[in-house]
Amino acid sequence: MEATYMRRKKDGRINIASGNKSQKIMRSVIFLFTILTIMSFVFFNYTGLELSSAITETAHNLRVMFLTPTLSHFSWGEAVYQIGITLGLAFLSTIIGGVIAFFLSLMAATNLSNEWVSKTVRIFVAFIRAVPTVLWVLIFAISAGLGSEAAVLGMLFHSIAYLVKAFSEAFEEVDEGIFEALRASGANWWHIVTHAVIPSTFTFLLSWTFLRFEINFGVAVAMGAAAGAGGIGFELFMASGFYFDLREVGFITYAILIIAIVLEIISSRLKHRFFPASKGH
Repeated sequence: MEATYMRRKKDGRINIASGNKSQKIMRSVIFLFTILTIMSFVFFNYTGLELSSAITETAHNLRVMFLTPTLSHFSWGEAVYQIGITLGLAFLSTIIGGVIAFFLSLMAATNLSNEWVSKTVRIFVAFIRAVPTVLWVLIFAISAGLGSEAAVLGMLFHSIAYLVKAFSEAFEEVDEGIFEALRASGANWWHIVTHAVIPSTFTFLLSWTFLRFEINFGVAVAMGAAAGAGGIGFELFMASGFYFDLREVGFITYAILIIAIVLEIISSRLKHRFFPASKGH
């Protein structure tokens, strides 16, 4: 049912109109995106495009890639090792970023810090978060050189900004009555953090941290080649762009997919372990 809103005119009469301002903005945005999509198809360069042959070749490549996956240029042991490197990059950037983000989020939370400190930290992390993770990795790859260090630093920067926002919002949801009770009993700021904030928000911190680990794993795969960090992402780049081995691309894709599914299963088990109420949903 469409919402209605009332607006009083200067002569005292009330004008009732359907919809509201947010709905009008949403409709305008959808209309604009529709026009831009149509324009992109109109101005697209179709030179040399043969739709029938393109579909046939794409179907053939997908069949070779996903129905006959195999390893050609490295062994199973090397594949496991490269996956371990990718997981290690994601793990390091997540753990270090989580620790740093925890202390920064204590300063960013409005109920745990004064106003100017909170605003300063929020503006700082908002700037970092506005820059995509890939761009941070490329910036450090240029300044610090290609390698795993650039990938970890780039993912670390964005992980800190991401987790500071998530952690600080969780801290701000803690009941203010708990703070008042602890202050009345003589507790200082650190006692409030250790006895009220952390116990009340631990499950949220764990959930957000693991979510960021999943994101960093995907970024580590992409940055394996772009930043020269190695790992399974670099092998995927070599198989697709250097060897043109579609079968090996299919095998690596399956390996990445399996790891992503395993991480999702672990995440679900953690949620059921620390969020018992979610089992019934």
